[in-house]
Amino acid sequence: MQTNEIPVITIDGPSASGKGTIAQLVAKKLGFHYLDSGALYRLIALKALQSHANIEDQTLLAHFARNLNASFEDETVSLDGRVVTNEIRSEQCGILASQIAAYPPVREALTERQRAFRQPPGLVTDGRDMGSVIFPDAILKIFLTASAEIRAQRRHKQLIEKGIDANIADLLQDIQKRDDRDSNRSIAPLQQGMDARLLDTTSLTISEAQDTVLSWYNEIFAKNRV
Repeated sequence: MQTNEIPVITIDGPSASGKGTIAQLVAKKLGFHYLDSGALYRLIALKALQSHANIEDQTLLAHFARNLNASFEDETVSLDGRVVTNEIRSEQCGILASQIAAYPPVREALTERQRAFRQPPGLVTDGRDMGSVIFPDAILKIFLTASAEIRAQRRHKQLIEKGIDANIADLLQDIQKRDDRDSNRSIAPLQQGMDARLLDTTSLTISEAQDTVLSWYNEIFAKNRV
């Protein structure tokens, strides 16, 4: 099977919309590989923090991106041989990752690395520009969103379950700031593509959202087989 024949499902959307959870579930259901593109930017942010690097030094951050010694095993993420799964999910890493993602040299350095995840039998990936930039020929593109208030509540629940203290008002403010920054950056801004299907999960359960994605994929797959 040639690379461009390997099916890809892209799920793009704003922070805390649930796209990562849905993407993982869909990938497991289909037996596909999974790419959390946001984790790569969070890893660069963590690397910068560990190195006490200037967060505005785009050349250095692009160097980190090209030489990132990271590995993904199921839900475990490692950096330089050390498990950092929880560290990269901190709000500090998330905020810095959003800032770093706006740097053209960093995005360019990660483009081919992300495309290399496209392996048989297929790939499900989530991020901000997976359908518009990284995998423009994806068989199914989804823009998954939810109200900012619901996303803040979901993020708060996730953090509390991990034993991390959090304030919903602060989380809502951070989410709104990140939405604005991600939507208005000059390179690969967060937006629904013309060929992407909108999935608003504000009033949906995880199971309902997963079933919707699978239904859309099966519909397209069936048409392509005819």
